[in-house]
Amino acid sequence: MSQPAEGSDQAGPVEPGAPLIEAHRSNAAAEGDGVPVGDGEFGRQGAPFDKRSPFYLGFVGALGALTAWFLFVAITGIGSVLMLVVVSLFLACGLNPAVMFLERRGLRRSWACAVVIVAFLGAVALFLVAIVPVITEQVTRLTDNVPGWLDDLQTNKKVQELDDEYDVIAKLKEFVANGDFVSGLFGGALGFGLKILSALFNAFIIVVLTLYFLASLETTKNALYKLAPASRRDRVARLGDRVIVNIGGYVSGAFVVALCAGLTSLVFLIVIGLGEYAVALAFVVAVLDVIPMIGATIGAVVVTAIAFATDVNAGIACIVFYVIYQQVENYVIYPRVMKKSVDVPGAVTVIAALVGTALLGIVGALLAIPTAAAILLISREVVVKRQDER
Repeated sequence: MSQPAEGSDQAGPVEPGAPLIEAHRSNAAAEGDGVPVGDGEFGRQGAPFDKRSPFYLGFVGALGALTAWFLFVAITGIGSVLMLVVVSLFLACGLNPAVMFLERRGLRRSWACAVVIVAFLGAVALFLVAIVPVITEQVTRLTDNVPGWLDDLQTNKKVQELDDEYDVIAKLKEFVANGDFVSGLFGGALGFGLKILSALFNAFIIVVLTLYFLASLETTKNALYKLAPASRRDRVARLGDRVIVNIGGYVSGAFVVALCAGLTSLVFLIVIGLGEYAVALAFVVAVLDVIPMIGATIGAVVVTAIAFATDVNAGIACIVFYVIYQQVENYVIYPRVMKKSVDVPGAVTVIAALVGTALLGIVGALLAIPTAAAILLISREVVVKRQDER
């Protein structure tokens, strides 16, 4: 029977599994598991927690759900701020083609941004100084003339019957003639003042953010592109640049189409004898024409209704003019202006506009078409090509 060698630390016979245990302990210590299995400085280390236990799954799942709910509440709380950021980015992409145009003419980007910013602020100031007083005067004149138009409606037999039964005309006169009827729409004089201040503050924030995003657009793009893996960074940059160019082209094209609608309406209204309200109504048409699908129709309805209130022949002329003009805009002006920026099928345009309007209102309708174009572009260049390679 063999004896342990002299000077050996082994006090007894060697256990058959001892080498395996020592190897396991050395591997655990080498892998940084902390105290090896067995007795340590703070006692014996227990077995790892069972990640498949119902308690662990329920706790982690509840913690994840609470985190998701917290993020949802936080995003909802800052939704208005995020909306301002999105609109500002949208406008910055719309002004970027002008900056790129000046860059191609030899100007450095900093100087090109400065020129575009000065031109943009100058246009806003010119609009406020020259157009707003005229629009305000014409809107006031429209308000003053509404009671007279309501008197003219009383000559209609059907209207007389409704007025005799429900006293509609008198109520409308009282509502329009009341000096604070506009403020009543916003919850009284205080509410109206707060709405005006809020709108001015939001407009100021949008202008500042737009100018900031325009000046730092290249830096922002490059910073975002670096988040992509190096092997795919070039492709991501190409797709991102294409999306930004498409958005800029769409915004610029939408303003061009709206400008055409406004100027055409201005000339037409002066020709048919509605020059007294021409600037205000043309401005309404231009602003509403920016909204896809329904904007032009709403503007035409507003102008036609006022034209009928002043003169029946003018109202009929408005119907004929806007029916013809919308066909020209839909099939001639809009395709020529937008052919290089967005390539979206008609059905997708309708669905995108409806979904955007339902989610974010007018802002959603404005963002819907370029967003749909970006999604289609990414789908064609990424998803479809990946499927074709399989």
